[in-house]
Amino acid sequence: MKGKNIVKNVISIAPMVDRTDRNFRNFVRMINRDVLLYTEMITAQAIINTKDLDYLLDFDKIENPIVLQIAATNPKEAYEAVRIAEKYNYDEINLNVGCPSDRVSGNMMGAYLMAFPEIVADIIKAMKDATDKPVSIKHRIGIDGKNILPDYFERTLLDQYEDMKNFINITEKAGVNKYIIHARIAILAGLDPKQNRSIPPLRYDEVYRVKKENPDLHIEINGEIKTVDEIDKHLKHTDSVMMGREIYDNPMILTEFGKYYGKDINITREEIIEKMIYYVENMEKQNIRPHLFLMHAHGLFHNVCGSKYWKRKINDPKADSRLLRTLLNEINYNY
Repeated sequence: MKGKNIVKNVISIAPMVDRTDRNFRNFVRMINRDVLLYTEMITAQAIINTKDLDYLLDFDKIENPIVLQIAATNPKEAYEAVRIAEKYNYDEINLNVGCPSDRVSGNMMGAYLMAFPEIVADIIKAMKDATDKPVSIKHRIGIDGKNILPDYFERTLLDQYEDMKNFINITEKAGVNKYIIHARIAILAGLDPKQNRSIPPLRYDEVYRVKKENPDLHIEINGEIKTVDEIDKHLKHTDSVMMGREIYDNPMILTEFGKYYGKDINITREEIIEKMIYYVENMEKQNIRPHLFLMHAHGLFHNVCGSKYWKRKINDPKADSRLLRTLLNEINYNY
């Protein structure tokens, strides 16, 4: 069995569908060079069957450190997908065992697999046989599988700490030593993914307990973490913190993370826009629509003067590098 040590990083940005694509990750790197990035969740079948592998998996060197997150149903698919992805310089491969989407669970992927830790262990073994890169798992603290799990299950509500402990104990034997834990259960039927991020109550203490009882494992906590003060609190009990939509909505919070990497991050919004102009000009040279990048920068002026104006301007599908130069000149003139 192959495998390296885990990628250690204090802060990571959660994989988010339709958000953490290549353009958003480049935007993050304009502000912060250190946080650990994730791809969107990509199914093993998509990797195996795509006709444009570079479009699906390629990324810019500046995006490292970066984790490829995949969803898989069985060991064979997982092995093949990871072997295909080996040509790309990802720092880590992550198995999604936390997505509550009915589309995903209906295909026996994501959080559905928490009910089958032995299958997850076999998938992990296959992934580790396919790569020398570290392999980790992202999961929930439990699941409510009512109306989704097979009829032979005596219990479809697997929401006790002992259920999560059993899942970790079994998968750890397959060689996993890094777990990213969303501190909510996933309700597989009746809630959409957005509701699953807010309705099930947060149970941070159970993630803390996992770390206390498993000091040799790297335990990362995830779930509605929004401020540096909250990060500091969680780091007293866990090894690292994963944030998602707060960074997407308020990317300037990335400037506050320097202390976790022994540096100051003093970049201004004006300097970020200058980097954006250069990036968009390169897109234009390749006949790529700038909107695919600019759509991810709506939050640059989050909660400060001019936020609505900025959003309205760059939300125009025709927004381009010339608009960014105009906006930059307006900022410099007014401030």
